[in-house]
Amino acid sequence: MAITLRTHLAQSPALAAAMALATGGLVGGAAAFGPLYALAGIFGLLVGLAMLTSTTVGILAVFAIITILPFGTLPFRAIITPNFLTLALVALSAVWVLRMLARPDAYDLRVTPLGLPIFGFLGLTFFSLILGARGLPDTSTLHNYVKFTLGVLLFISIVNCVRTRAEARTALRGLLISGGIAAFVGLALWAMSDRIALQILVALGRIGYPTSGRVLRYVEDDVHGLERAIGFSVDPNSFGGMLALIVALGAAQLVAQRPIMQRWLLGLLVATMSLALILTFSRTALIGLIAAAAYLATLRYRRLWWLMLGGGVLGGILLLALGFADEFINRFISGIQFRDQAQQMRLAEYENALAIIARYPAFGIGFGQAPDLDLTAGVSSIYLAIGQRIGLIGLAAFLATVATWFYQTIRALPQLDEERSSWVLGCQAGIVAALAVGIADHYFFNIEFSHMVALFWGTMGLGMAMAGDLEESG
Repeated sequence: MAITLRTHLAQSPALAAAMALATGGLVGGAAAFGPLYALAGIFGLLVGLAMLTSTTVGILAVFAIITILPFGTLPFRAIITPNFLTLALVALSAVWVLRMLARPDAYDLRVTPLGLPIFGFLGLTFFSLILGARGLPDTSTLHNYVKFTLGVLLFISIVNCVRTRAEARTALRGLLISGGIAAFVGLALWAMSDRIALQILVALGRIGYPTSGRVLRYVEDDVHGLERAIGFSVDPNSFGGMLALIVALGAAQLVAQRPIMQRWLLGLLVATMSLALILTFSRTALIGLIAAAAYLATLRYRRLWWLMLGGGVLGGILLLALGFADEFINRFISGIQFRDQAQQMRLAEYENALAIIARYPAFGIGFGQAPDLDLTAGVSSIYLAIGQRIGLIGLAAFLATVATWFYQTIRALPQLDEERSSWVLGCQAGIVAALAVGIADHYFFNIEFSHMVALFWGTMGLGMAMAGDLEESG
């Protein structure tokens, strides 16, 4: 091995230079940031090298970053500060494209029936970006838009990387386990004292996390009230929405005849994620999960009705044991009746968004500020957000693309065996959860939350790959 490496270094000055820079960077990191960051740098370097040789590792790394450390960035600035997710998405795309170019006989380009609609949708977003900024978007908006685009294009990467049954299993397991780890982190931080949890979260400031302001989150921003579980996701509502999508995937496997992993482990992962979701106190996330479970129970898995009932009873018992039952119920009821401050703000946002759409119905206002002083951009609904950002044409394109995905994956179900159909149904339920969450939250279409965009389109890509022509190896 040493001879081979020495030979490669002698024959490739570029590789030798890269390794020298990496080694120097690690030594410098140890000196500047401490041994812990140096160890993290070594781990990241090893993962990066593995990603350059395996698209499966790349997918697992992307899912882990999306769920566990979505806002992590490099601890130094190099003109711009790319976050870990951007680097992972770029690396994954580069590897499968180069692999296809190097071996066109073995790896064909898979676009799927959604390829052109997705590129058309992205084209509309780019047109609205330029139109709204009058040809010159600011650096921050442009940077966030690039991350948003990479998140959408994860669909294309997934369908070109997941080509065998074994790869599909690995990807799905990776997403479920990553979601479970993220939920465990969220529960651990929630259970700690505020002082210790705050110290841990502020320590992440070295890699791009907030160090001041609302680092810990509470219901109605009342520091004496209920603390909300956030994990490392910064925002409890986006954390809850992410968990709702992944719990839907896990619920499908929990009742499937041939689950993706041992049922006890699935039960542990689903229970952990469900408890973390409840403790986010995100009403939209809970409604999204209920919608996903109802979808699965209606379409195929009747046992889920009983699982939902049992989960509801268990959740109620846990809330009673923790002393949160009354506050949780009151919060849920006040949300439905639009009585609390958060829901009142949502109503104002909806009115404002409808006014923007009425003035700019075709292509919206782009991704910057509203062009009129009496209007404010931003609304807690992916549908109204799409309408105000890229217009009703863009909203129609988004809805048509998602509807086409459901049509294609549902049409494929009769041709699939029980194992693969449970995978596809889980992906469908995950997207149902996201669409339900999107009624009153905007994170699945928000250029500042590119990990949520990537999770949405990556799940669609996973479902399309599993419904398509998988090789039966494994």
